[in-house]
Amino acid sequence: MRAMSLVNNVAQRLHTARTARKLSQATVAKDAGVSVSYISMLERGQRSPPLETLEALAKALGVPPLDLVQELSTDRRRGRAR
Repeated sequence: MRAMSLVNNVAQRLHTARTARKLSQATVAKDAGVSVSYISMLERGQRSPPLETLEALAKALGVPPLDLVQELSTDRRRGRAR
């Protein structure tokens, strides 16, 4: 299996974390101090967040920052659910 690019991986992990918590893009944007359009661009892989923003997004979602960057295949090897 070919590894996903880091930008696309962050996009997928951000979307998955947000929807799993039933949070809107607006709620996450407000809590992270960014715009809704920026959240949308991140989730579509059109932008990549700086580390400070990644940390703010993780805090808004209530997850460790590493959860937003590690590959999904790493979770499967460790026996974690998506």
